[in-house]
Amino acid sequence: MSNTELSTYSILESSGPFTDPEYTPEFGKDELSKAKILVVGAGGLGCEILKDLALSSFTDIECIDMDTIELSNLNRQFLFRESDVGKSKAKVAAKFVSRVVKDVKIVAHFNRIQDFDTDFYRRFTLIICGLDNIEARSWINKMVVDIALHHEELIPLIDGGTEGFQGSVKLMIPTITACFECYMKLVPKQTTYPLCTLASTPRLPEHCIEWAHQLEWPRVYSGKKFDPDDPEDVETMYMMSLKRARQFGIDGVTKSKTLGVVKNIIPAIASTNAVIAAACCNEAFKFVTSCNPNMVDSMYYNGEVGVVLASDEYHKVPGCPVCGNTVEEITVRDDITVKDFARYIKEKYELIEPDIFYQEKDLYNFKGNMKNGERRLRDEVAFEREGSNWRCQYELIAVDRGGKQVRLDITLEQ
Repeated sequence: MSNTELSTYSILESSGPFTDPEYTPEFGKDELSKAKILVVGAGGLGCEILKDLALSSFTDIECIDMDTIELSNLNRQFLFRESDVGKSKAKVAAKFVSRVVKDVKIVAHFNRIQDFDTDFYRRFTLIICGLDNIEARSWINKMVVDIALHHEELIPLIDGGTEGFQGSVKLMIPTITACFECYMKLVPKQTTYPLCTLASTPRLPEHCIEWAHQLEWPRVYSGKKFDPDDPEDVETMYMMSLKRARQFGIDGVTKSKTLGVVKNIIPAIASTNAVIAAACCNEAFKFVTSCNPNMVDSMYYNGEVGVVLASDEYHKVPGCPVCGNTVEEITVRDDITVKDFARYIKEKYELIEPDIFYQEKDLYNFKGNMKNGERRLRDEVAFEREGSNWRCQYELIAVDRGGKQVRLDITLEQ
């Protein structure tokens, strides 16, 4: 018996008041030994998750992260040292944990998640995300839902996220519970600032910093890319921002705020990462072994004012473009152009940069200059008469970055 099994097996040996009556310790131990876990992200949350999984007697783990270690990571990503700067986060983290916990095997992938196909992800018992990137989390969510729909295999997805003293954990069973896309309306939109405000009427410290970042730096240092990890570049950017702020009587521009704005840094606190990572791994342990019931859908932690910790049920969103598998029926005027139709779909369904497909061919995308953009939709897509209107003979599909899809049933009205 390994050192980690001394603690975990004692938990599996004793049934709690809410344990399934059919549960046996032998079942829990067997499932734990067979489980294959994928950790996506080896940053602040990922380091904690890898450590917790290894100490919870999970022995077969893989980790994906495309990032390298930066000096600014070292204050909270405790598996890294100064000598590791510039190296792969996934590889260094895997090596560190494997050295400390002898019985665990961790395979590291210094890759993007999109580098792997469906068969790769189908190998796992459960996936845990420790990412701060909404697009990547949406992509993984779409992958596990597609696996459930097309291969009838359920791979649970546990998503952890933190910001300052707040954090959340979501346990998602594809096609059964709400998916990550269902939660998207709860995710705050990223703050952006109009260029006209930055150029003429700044009112906030952030306006001054973005002015220096987007307008002044390219003008003064044409051809030189700003490096947020270069102390001299950061100092120059800070002084530009501070000068701008003083011109308009604005307080609050500091070097740390400057760095936070230009790198779009989500505030991270090591102790919050530890709380959320622990919850992710507890849910993984309970789900795999069945030793105790899992939480209901999601957990929210708020340590800003005292401590608030709650677990809430969250229902699937009807018509969710990822897990709802429903077709959206929309009506547009019969003279609408392909370009105007694409813009309408983009705004209506809050898409970022969708490709719109008709019979598996590219009807319109926002990345290139589509020659058919000014043509009428009815001239590019087959419609048939239905009463006084025209109805599209085939579904159109809008596919956004991150994998979000919207299936469309189009009617033209005069």
